[in-house]
Amino acid sequence: MLNAQQLTQYRRDGFLVLPGFKAAAEIAGIRQRALQIVDAFDEHSNRSIFTTNDQVRQTDDYFMGSADTVRCFFEEEAFLEDGSLRQAKHLSINKIGHALHDVDPVFDHFSRGPSLASLAADLGLGSAHIWQSMYIFKQPGIGGEVRWHQDATFFDTLPMTVTTFWFALEDATRANGCLWVQPGGHMGPLRERFVKVDGSKTACAMEALDGTPWPDEHSAVPLEASAGTLVVFHGLLPHYSAPNRSAISRHAYTLHATHAAATYSPRNWLQRTAALPVRGF
Repeated sequence: MLNAQQLTQYRRDGFLVLPGFKAAAEIAGIRQRALQIVDAFDEHSNRSIFTTNDQVRQTDDYFMGSADTVRCFFEEEAFLEDGSLRQAKHLSINKIGHALHDVDPVFDHFSRGPSLASLAADLGLGSAHIWQSMYIFKQPGIGGEVRWHQDATFFDTLPMTVTTFWFALEDATRANGCLWVQPGGHMGPLRERFVKVDGSKTACAMEALDGTPWPDEHSAVPLEASAGTLVVFHGLLPHYSAPNRSAISRHAYTLHATHAAATYSPRNWLQRTAALPVRGF
């Protein structure tokens, strides 16, 4: 699927932007399904918040139990001081995760197929395991920052093989919190690793591995992308997105996959049970 120039670019930069990868009808399908999931979610049943700025503190049973099911997580700024929602429920959810691609037929269809399988093979994932899926809302006004990180931090394998597939479901711009990346940054070291604490089923900790500074405005570039664009990037590529203070949301959908032959660390936070074995594209 990828030509020689695209493969060279991916190896050099650590990412590739593929406009028009998904058709409008496919995007409309999963957007509608995501809203149905939010509508069915009881906002009083769990107030779990997702934030990357204090992820250790925010790791709880609800989060840790989401590896093989579908759960909603609120934006960090979703609530007022009295505990009520700042805005309507459908404008307060940060994301839905983390097994949409395996337990929901609409997301399963979106997440698999010949085009994705061919692309994954070109990127070295001829035999792949898709571990995680997330529908990310980046809500207007309160869409949370996603701090600089590398996805290999959360999906440790030997050798390192995790690859991210990021689909723009709406136009992503600098105004509403598009991705920022460091071209070539995947050639640097893994800075930290998010792992389960020994002997605990739910507690996790961030292990510092390397003190290399995160990118700044001089080395990072924005990846503005129109709806339907697929951005694929290497697991060691540093990336970030700013808070969304605009009046326009920035819906996106992501998949994280590893090579099936790589050893997936038992210390990774996300572990599948035998009842829902991991599958590929």
